[in-house]
Amino acid sequence: MNKLYLAALTLCLAGLTACATSHVMMGQARPPISPALVQIYFHPPAGKYEEIAMLDTSSRGGFGFTAQGKTDIVLNRLKEEAAKLGANGVLIQGMGEQSGGSVSTGFGGGSGGRSGFSGGGIGFSGNVEQKVGSGIAIYVEPN
Repeated sequence: MNKLYLAALTLCLAGLTACATSHVMMGQARPPISPALVQIYFHPPAGKYEEIAMLDTSSRGGFGFTAQGKTDIVLNRLKEEAAKLGANGVLIQGMGEQSGGSVSTGFGGGSGGRSGFSGGGIGFSGNVEQKVGSGIAIYVEPN
């Protein structure tokens, strides 16, 4: 029974830690840069910029427990993906919340004997909310 419980818990955790950031190319990629050099924009930057790719990601699998923590995970993942494409900016298109499913686990036990059967159990169930975000990886021309 314990092996089955551990296997189920392992599968649940593996599903929670899966994360994918995707992109759809709109322009020409450049050589990769450090994510620390990528700027987040909530409005189009002043000056000339080139659109490189559309980006989508979520906080799934991250260790953000507050709304701000989950938002930070999304922004960092967008910056990392943009940096791989050589973009020095991400123009945010949208942020929201999405249900990431639910996690349930339980354990029960019992015994029987001359005096009858006795049993007990404990369970846990919870909904997993995650942040999602999208943006456009851009290259902002230096002034």
